[in-house]
Amino acid sequence: MDKLPKKHSVVIIDDHPVMRESLAAHFAAAGIWEVPKTAATLEEARAIFVEEIPELVILDIQLEETWGLDLIPWLRSNAELRPNAELHPNAELRQNAAVFPAIVIYSNFNDYAHVSAALGMGVRSYVLKTRNKAELEAVCLAALRGETHIDRAAEMIMKNIADAKSLLTKREGEILTLVKQGLSNKQISARLGISRRTVENILSCVYDKTGIPSRLELQKL
Repeated sequence: MDKLPKKHSVVIIDDHPVMRESLAAHFAAAGIWEVPKTAATLEEARAIFVEEIPELVILDIQLEETWGLDLIPWLRSNAELRPNAELHPNAELRQNAAVFPAIVIYSNFNDYAHVSAALGMGVRSYVLKTRNKAELEAVCLAALRGETHIDRAAEMIMKNIADAKSLLTKREGEILTLVKQGLSNKQISARLGISRRTVENILSCVYDKTGIPSRLELQKL
């Protein structure tokens, strides 16, 4: 009797119960996945990963009052060193290295700050919730093969911001750098020897060119 192929394990982390249960039902019904557990909070997720590491994690960024991306550095710091050949179908990943699941972000956030934060943490798959479950599943399978996928809408936003940053003058770039360092307009004024009104005017140009609406998001560039 032929041995049944091993199913891919996926843990779904989303604080919205309808979304979480709907995704779990879709993947379980597909026939090639097993969904051992789901989680609504970081605490629940950490409890799962203490017991087992799945091949794949579908992660929402906003989990009630917490930041879903905080799970990624926690997973890295708690990764157990052992052979992960059975966890990754991609031969290149079958090394004696830290066991770490493929992570697919499934989020409503399509702004530069959130996408950039995820990519900065090493996320290679980012899907917007405007995509249907079949599209998400296709990205998940690609992630298990070691492929990268950034939602085309999010990718366009990233490109537009990169293009806008290239249009900044030297002075605008200097002020952007100081904003990213957390300096106030008063501190920037003192640092550069210009008036606060000048700082405000130049910042207004930076906002216009980058399309970023808030100082907080500028700091995350």
